[in-house]
Amino acid sequence: MAAPAWVRNARHDLVAANRLGYALYSELLTDPVRPPNNARFVFLNPRSKEFFVDWERAADDIVAMLRAEAGRNPYDKALTDLIGELSTRSETFRARWAAHDVRFHRTGRKQLHHPVVGHLDLAFEAMELPGEDLTMLVYTADAGSRSQEALDLLASWAATLDQEEQQKEASAQPGPAGP
Repeated sequence: MAAPAWVRNARHDLVAANRLGYALYSELLTDPVRPPNNARFVFLNPRSKEFFVDWERAADDIVAMLRAEAGRNPYDKALTDLIGELSTRSETFRARWAAHDVRFHRTGRKQLHHPVVGHLDLAFEAMELPGEDLTMLVYTADAGSRSQEALDLLASWAATLDQEEQQKEASAQPGPAGP
């Protein structure tokens, strides 16, 4: 059984993911700004309110984690730039930022609504990667549940996308030279 996993830095930039992790967070990847950023997605992309079933909690959690990181690393220019961008472009972010809430959940449940497979109820675990200032998040569904069926379908969808990409790359390659 495959589990979606992704790695993020303290600013919530998506640094890496397995195939299923990219498929699960495909909505995040629709933003042309790179690197993809979960905080930017939550506060600046209206699709995030459909994707995160409990959007209010997701928004509160992200702000609290960004505030904790700002306290831990106040001279991180990329972090202050992100906070400035979110503060100027999102009134919702500004209000949450002013609350000065700080917390980090290492385990829990997340409900997502994926545009391809629908509702997912997933357990998650966040593991800090020592020395790298990175966090890996792994999601699992209860065995035999509707969410597990949806993850299996999502894995199949992701594999189909990989095959389409490989076919595009193969057709773009120059063919063998003729006699």
